[in-house]
Amino acid sequence: MDPRDWRGVGGEWPDNLGDAAERVRQQFGSFHPRRLLPGLAIFLVLVILWSSWFTVQPEETGVVQRFGAVVRTVGPGLHFKLPYGLETATLVPTARVLKEEFGFRTAASVPGRRTQYADSPAFKDESLMLTGDLNVIDVQWIVQYRIEDPVRYLFRVRNPRQTIRDVAEAVMRRIVGNRLGSDVLTVGRVAVSTEVKEEMQKILGDYDTGVRLVTVELQDVTPPDLVKPAFNEVNEARQDREKSINQAQEQANKEIPRARGEAARTITEAEGYAVERVNRANGEATRFRAILLEYQRAPEVTRRRLYLEALSTILPGAKALYVVDGDQKALVPWLQVESGGKAVAGGKQP
Repeated sequence: MDPRDWRGVGGEWPDNLGDAAERVRQQFGSFHPRRLLPGLAIFLVLVILWSSWFTVQPEETGVVQRFGAVVRTVGPGLHFKLPYGLETATLVPTARVLKEEFGFRTAASVPGRRTQYADSPAFKDESLMLTGDLNVIDVQWIVQYRIEDPVRYLFRVRNPRQTIRDVAEAVMRRIVGNRLGSDVLTVGRVAVSTEVKEEMQKILGDYDTGVRLVTVELQDVTPPDLVKPAFNEVNEARQDREKSINQAQEQANKEIPRARGEAARTITEAEGYAVERVNRANGEATRFRAILLEYQRAPEVTRRRLYLEALSTILPGAKALYVVDGDQKALVPWLQVESGGKAVAGGKQP
């Protein structure tokens, strides 16, 4: 078909299309690529500047690599490096205490509000452990650590965070497996934490991870959910036993000092009584020896004096007084001489 036939079919459309194409050629015909050079240069400068600086936060350390090799480490602040990936900077939180959680995860921690924890059956694979007495317990714990050497932390171990978790879980399972379940559940928690920390630090040091442990702390140690009721009963019985022991000990602490005091008082009284008796006996013996000496000097006088002293001791306690004459056969009543006095019977009257 002849192109001219389109004018009869389409009216003015072919002519308008040609005019439009002509106008486009006229508009861009004078365009030259050199006009884009200033814009491209500005864009490249901006890209170079943007990729040549980086900021290190106060708690971080920057590790700069050039073609993959470590060339330097930098502290907090604004720093520059070669652009276009010639040098790369990796920021490592060396001044921050990092934490790994086992058996649970912290879902949200808002200041002033209670911390929320995520619960998942998958976490039980980390926390369920077998003890030395073949019991199963649920141990939840945390590991806190600092990065002391960022270069060793980044390049000595392929995945340092996972390595720390694997070492922590392996050490915890071994130490718990060497102890009784009751020990881990009650009084042995501090000892377990200390032993795990020491062994973990040794292993991580051998791996040259550049990590220093801050603390290993057992958060919650409980029996599995299926045996919790029985465990609670046993625990309550153990607490009752401890309460009874404490009460008995308290009573003993009260009674024993009292008994000791009474015993000491009795002993003191007995010792005093013994001293008194000994002194009295010594005095009586001395008195007897003195009397014996006087008796040996004047037997009759001493005998009469002793007789009169005995009468002066006996007569005041007598209810009735009788004076007996050995030669008289019958007793003759003694008339009362003093008013109010008792009747006295006598033998031979004066």
